[in-house]
Amino acid sequence: MILVTGASRGIGSALCTYFSGKGLPVLGLARSLVHADFDTAVCDVTDPQALRVLAQRLLAEGRGVSVLINAAGIASMNLALTTPPATAEAIVKTNLLGTIYTCQQFVPHMIRAKAGRVINFSTIAVPLALEGESVYVASKAGVEAFTRTFAREVAAFGITVNCIAPGPVDTDLIKGVPDVKIQRIVDRQVIKRKFSPAEVCALADMLMSESASTLTGQVFHLGGV
Repeated sequence: MILVTGASRGIGSALCTYFSGKGLPVLGLARSLVHADFDTAVCDVTDPQALRVLAQRLLAEGRGVSVLINAAGIASMNLALTTPPATAEAIVKTNLLGTIYTCQQFVPHMIRAKAGRVINFSTIAVPLALEGESVYVASKAGVEAFTRTFAREVAAFGITVNCIAPGPVDTDLIKGVPDVKIQRIVDRQVIKRKFSPAEVCALADMLMSESASTLTGQVFHLGGV
């Protein structure tokens, strides 16, 4: 089964729709009830106990997780010195700790099966060191470091761990960002345009394939840096 976090909107929702449309078993996680054409569950990735309960329930139902896609994420476009502590904490808990917590609970499913795929999400803002996104960039840089190290820890079990770090993708996440700021990011990419959720799904699909079994610990930048 493919488990996707952040399934209520944006890239997470697009991934669930894409894979369920291919006839694959998908479970989308979200913090609140989602009405969708794919199977969903209410679970907050910042709550390790709730994740543990869900992981145990899925195993009891014979629904082991073979692919984990950590698409849940939040952003706040603030300078470091003007980011409220509560906002900074929420960003780090969701983006970094949420990724770690889900891996702790669902990768054991893959270890039992001696096979699996983990796909985390970062952002092109990390290598570009985008001003005004310090805390967001820090949280995603942590995800990239975790991806590289965790890949080494689970490689012996036939599990790959990679990270997709796209430039601006046409989702709700960037709707509130001024066009001029988006254009500044695009101008610093190798491929100077925004990207569609479908392009992200295609990369995730490739990383899940058998042909990608030798790719692990990598960060893939849509747009190039």
